[in-house]
Amino acid sequence: MIYADNAATTRLSPKALEAMLPYLQGQYGNPSDVYSFGMQAKRAIELARKQAADAIHVSPEEIVFTSGGTESNNWALSCVQGGHIITVRTEHSSVLQACAVLEEKGVEVTYLPVDWQGQVRIADVLSTIRSDTKLVSIHLGNNELGTLQPIAEIAHALSGSGILFHTDAVQAVGHIPVDAKALGVDLLTASAHKFHGAKGTGFLYVRVGTPWRAMLRGGKQENRLRAGTENVAGIVAAGAALEESAAALEETQARQRQLAQWTWRALEERIPGITLNTPVDQALPGFVNIAFGNVSGEALLHQLDLKGICVSVGSACAAGQNAPSHVLKAIGLTDRQALSALRITYGRYNTQTDATCIVEALCAACKRIAVLA
Repeated sequence: MIYADNAATTRLSPKALEAMLPYLQGQYGNPSDVYSFGMQAKRAIELARKQAADAIHVSPEEIVFTSGGTESNNWALSCVQGGHIITVRTEHSSVLQACAVLEEKGVEVTYLPVDWQGQVRIADVLSTIRSDTKLVSIHLGNNELGTLQPIAEIAHALSGSGILFHTDAVQAVGHIPVDAKALGVDLLTASAHKFHGAKGTGFLYVRVGTPWRAMLRGGKQENRLRAGTENVAGIVAAGAALEESAAALEETQARQRQLAQWTWRALEERIPGITLNTPVDQALPGFVNIAFGNVSGEALLHQLDLKGICVSVGSACAAGQNAPSHVLKAIGLTDRQALSALRITYGRYNTQTDATCIVEALCAACKRIAVLA
């Protein structure tokens, strides 16, 4: 199998697996217990908290572990009570659906447009601010196109306004350098299974001094912000995986960028009429989103699947809907163009051989589908 859908999820790294296994077997103590068996688990969680904090250059007490990106995003937006918030049309569904719930509760939401590369304009953000604006939520890297947003510049423009700034950094953390302090955000979302940790674990960075309230009430876990017995094994794996990803960042992202660039050039030379949706610059490493014109992206996906190649037609959270991507529609694609799109996302374990096989398979699939049509 060739796996090239790393934006959907990543393979659990051997180091992360090795780190978490003891907490699935012998070291099964409850971290809230005060005897030594429980304290072993508590110390493991605090080590993982430091590993996560170090990776994004913040203090450990600013890291709150969650079940993943969706919970973290929902939590970040749930702090808004009334007033007005600003977000972007190309956000992940966990942000957009949370906004829809807030609208039902009387919060007004402005959904900003993006340009043809999927990037929001800073001027649009600033011109939309109102006296009752309480939060701005803009993703750092888009999960379909790979587009990077000017988060630090927006944060600078918002400085001193009293408006909270949240960024969904799920696709970015572990893949590009992310310094939450330098970005200037108050809240930042990350998910472990995107950087070779285990599914079901993530974290929310909450800047010290940010007005905040608990998500779950009950016990004293996570500094009384998220009650419930912690997923010790998942948290340990997250810390180990992020530390490992951060250490290999420079080498890994250079290889991912090379594979993505080579794939596009090779396909452009051999398949007429295709369009690159991923920005050439200002994109996450490893992303190649291509519209194949008159060929269905889903048909291509199934042709590649028959050859043991895993790619996608967009967000994994929207898989099976057979509807044009809201992200691709937002950058100006027609329904037909959007439905012809395929997303390839290379990760740490992909090779040039993988890229070559993908290109050959796509060329063959396009010819086959054209003949059948």
